[in-house]
Amino acid sequence: MNYIADLHTHSPYSRATSRESTLMGLAAWARVKGITVVGTGDFTHPGWFRHLTEELEPAEPGLFRLKRDKEIPSPLPGVTPAAAPVRFLLSAEVSSIYKRHGATRKVHNLLYVPDFAAAARVNARLAGIGNIASDGRPILGLDSRDLLEILLEAAPEGFLVPAHVWTPWFSLFGSRSGFDSIEECFGDLTPHVFALETGLSSDPAMNRLISTLDRLALVSNSDCHSPAKLGREANLFATGLDFFALRDAIRANRRGTFRGTVEFFPEEGKYHADGHRACGVCLDPVETRRLESLCPACGKPLTVGVQHRVLELADRDEPLIPDDAPEVFSLIPLPEVLGEILGVGPGSKAVLCEYARTIARFGSEFGLVLHTPLEEIRNQSVLLGEAMARIRNGRVHRQSGYDGEYGVIRVFAPGELTQLIGADRLSGSHRSLFDEGP
Repeated sequence: MNYIADLHTHSPYSRATSRESTLMGLAAWARVKGITVVGTGDFTHPGWFRHLTEELEPAEPGLFRLKRDKEIPSPLPGVTPAAAPVRFLLSAEVSSIYKRHGATRKVHNLLYVPDFAAAARVNARLAGIGNIASDGRPILGLDSRDLLEILLEAAPEGFLVPAHVWTPWFSLFGSRSGFDSIEECFGDLTPHVFALETGLSSDPAMNRLISTLDRLALVSNSDCHSPAKLGREANLFATGLDFFALRDAIRANRRGTFRGTVEFFPEEGKYHADGHRACGVCLDPVETRRLESLCPACGKPLTVGVQHRVLELADRDEPLIPDDAPEVFSLIPLPEVLGEILGVGPGSKAVLCEYARTIARFGSEFGLVLHTPLEEIRNQSVLLGEAMARIRNGRVHRQSGYDGEYGVIRVFAPGELTQLIGADRLSGSHRSLFDEGP
């Protein structure tokens, strides 16, 4: 079957995470988005692990459903999404901070296991190393290689994926705390790593500039800290609905079963370009090198971004992408599109109301942005249809993020909306997109 999976989330036990990031909250938004498989996040935390065992029951092999799945609420006012099945896959993220080769390394890794017994064994091993109860994403003085060894011993059917591998501060290849190769990080256990999470600030084409990554699948997930952000990046599968088929599809890395990924335009990621947020300085790699990585405004070190770091390790001028590689769909989250059209912020009440109307008409966010024919969208809303056409063709305006500041991706050029719909539509009292009369 064809389905969508977002395999990197967090629970309310993680720092800076919404209290609404409950299983019910994640399941509710999964239906709105059109996502079938959701990572539980944080199975290493004792409180969340207990909650998972109380609220979930086995479904397909290695997957779980809510015991109260008939009680999943709608997060949108006046909208009842289709009662599509939602499955949970046991996942966790571990922050490893340790010394290697005379430098401090800070690497985040994702763990996936097929059952509670395996998760409990992993938790018991990690609890003997550090405090796994202080945060849903525990910080441990544990080498990434040794974390992988623990997983292979305690949960041999599980797998590890290095998380958001280019983020400057906490990742495998991060400019501030990472390594230059997978082998340098995982040593003799490198063959057991078969996938990388690209993160919001890079996309598969950027990663395919590096020949040593050719054997690895590239997965994308939301890393959401609130359920409404679920699916901002995600994975598309055509497999049996079970843990083992999903794992093997990623390992095989062929379009027949691992159909593709949904991506941010990488410029929207908050570490894509180089820069210094405090001074409002955003630079490309050439300028950063000219300035010797120092902020031209204050002289402090710049945060070297993902684009720069990829180019440092690249050994190709153009990405090498096999014919049967998973497809890539670069999209803008629907609330951002609606906010641009309405001239208000994506978190505003006006956008929430318009988002609810849109979901009511098209069934789910991914159903709309990936599959609904453009003519069908235009028949409902000319503006939304034009926006979807441009996004699907990559005809967008990009302003790069840097040093923790998200970038901005716009569909329309400045002033263009005024020409298309008239100044009165942007004056503050917003009619529905589905009532676009003069």
